[in-house]
Amino acid sequence: MNEVTGISGHNQPDSETLVEIFSKAMLIKLCDDRIRAVLRSGKMVSPHYSPRGQEVVSAAMATALRQGDYLVTIYRGLHDHLAKGVPLRQLWAEYAGRVTGSCKGKGGPMHITHPEAGVVVTTGIVGSGIPIANGLALASQVRGEDRVTVTNFGDGASNIGAFHEALNMASVWKLPVIFLCHNNRYAEHTRYEDCTAVDSVATRGIAYTMPGVSVDGNDPVEMYRAATAAVDRARRGEGPTLIEARTFRFEGHNYGDPGHYIPKDVYAAALADDPLPKFRAKLVSEGHADEARVAGIEAKILADIDDAVAFALASDWPEKAELRRDVFVQELAA
Repeated sequence: MNEVTGISGHNQPDSETLVEIFSKAMLIKLCDDRIRAVLRSGKMVSPHYSPRGQEVVSAAMATALRQGDYLVTIYRGLHDHLAKGVPLRQLWAEYAGRVTGSCKGKGGPMHITHPEAGVVVTTGIVGSGIPIANGLALASQVRGEDRVTVTNFGDGASNIGAFHEALNMASVWKLPVIFLCHNNRYAEHTRYEDCTAVDSVATRGIAYTMPGVSVDGNDPVEMYRAATAAVDRARRGEGPTLIEARTFRFEGHNYGDPGHYIPKDVYAAALADDPLPKFRAKLVSEGHADEARVAGIEAKILADIDDAVAFALASDWPEKAELRRDVFVQELAA
C-alpha cells in the first residue's frame, strides 16, 4: 500500500473474505461479458460503460461494507451495483428497459437504484454523486445511525469544483463518508497526465486535513485493507477518507468506443496483467479455495446470469401510463 497521509490498513482478509471478494469480482466480469454479447446480438439496445478491469476495486470495497451502508456511483457503475447486491434480474430488466427493472425500465443503466441493497444514487453527471454522498452521510450523522456512505467516481471527476467543495465540507463536519476514486488513467478519452496537476489524486486529501491513500486497486488484499481502515474510521466518528484505487479499464469509454487513444503497448500490458486470472490462481495456490469450489462459483454465476437475461427479455415493456407515474407526489393538471 502506498500511504499518502494518515491512514494504514492492517485488516488482513481471511480465506472466506477473499472468496467473497473473488465471487463478487467474477460476477462483475461475467455479467459485463454477457451484456456486451447481448448488445452485439441485437437482442437488447442500451448504453453501456464497461468496468472490465476494475472489478476488484468495487468487490473489495463492498465486502468491507454492511448491507445498510449507502453507496453512490456513476454511469460506469455496473461493478458497484453488482458488488453491493443489486439483484441480477432487476438489473438486467432495467438495462433492457422493461417494467420489471429496478426503476421500472425508466432509468436505464445510468440510473440504477436499489435502496434495499444500499444503492441510493447512480448518476449520469460526472462528479455529481460526490456532494450527494455528503448529504446522505450528514443525514446518518444527524440521526445517529451507524452507517457509512461510499461515493465512487473516476479520476476526471477529481478536477471539478464539486469534488473539492465536498471534501472540504466532509472534513469540517467529520462526515462518515468515503471518497473512492477509481483512477483508471483515462477521463473519457484523455490521459490522466494531460489534465491533472498532481501525481496522485490521494494527495488532494492533504488540503482538507483528510487521510488520503493511494493503493493498487487490482490487488484484493491491498484494496480490502484500505477499504476496511476507511470504513472503521468513519464508523468511529473520525470523519472521511479519500482512497485512490489505481486500476485500468479494458474497454473504451463506452460501448462502441474502440479506444484508439490508448497506446497499444500500454493496453497490451494492462491486458496481460488482468487481475482476475491472477486472483483466481492466488485462491487456489494459497489454499483459500480448491479448483472445484472456484469452478462451482463460476458455474453458479453463469447460471444466474442466464436466468436474469431470460427474465429480462421476457418481461413486458412499460405502458404509456408509466410516463406520468413517479413524477409528482400528486399529479398536477396540465
